[in-house]
Amino acid sequence: MFTGIVEERGSVLSVTDQGDAARLLIRGALVTSDAKPGDSISVNGVCLTVVDLLDGTFSADVMQETLTRSSLGSLGEGSPVNLERAARVDARLGGHIVQGHVDGTAVVISIEPAQHWTVMSFAIPSSLSRYIVEKGSITVDGVSLTVVHVDDESFRVSLIPTTLEHTTLGTREVGDIVNIEVDVLAKYVERLLEGRLT
Repeated sequence: MFTGIVEERGSVLSVTDQGDAARLLIRGALVTSDAKPGDSISVNGVCLTVVDLLDGTFSADVMQETLTRSSLGSLGEGSPVNLERAARVDARLGGHIVQGHVDGTAVVISIEPAQHWTVMSFAIPSSLSRYIVEKGSITVDGVSLTVVHVDDESFRVSLIPTTLEHTTLGTREVGDIVNIEVDVLAKYVERLLEGRLT
């Protein structure tokens, strides 16, 4: 479980193709400072398990399902990534409840800088739009954000300078693909109502 509050921006050192999987080697001094094999670390919003640790780096295996559903398959040497350690139960929940189970990807369709914030818009699959509500929470590349507008094909968020500076969202460009995790509560509500509506 995560909060969507990115702790540091790390970088991919290598990607090893394993046929139906990949092994990532990632530098992240903060997230590895107290990590051990078996711990969970969110990488661009995807919950990965630490396999090995060495000198501020960690490796993690990514199975085909994750490569298909997320943008991790497009990472290469030097790619920046958002990193967050699993949440502690005795800590403040600064963002929202994030599972690290990516629901799909979205595409950046516009970036509109303003004086004190930047508005970023994303095209989304129709299968995900029903879970997104205005003023609700959404996770983009592991960053907990508030939706300011949504329709059947897209949604918008407003990003403060701190978010742009400390996460990969500050380097995103139109056409880039990002990982999306919708609010899990919406999916549970839908599932619970299915029996009542049929």
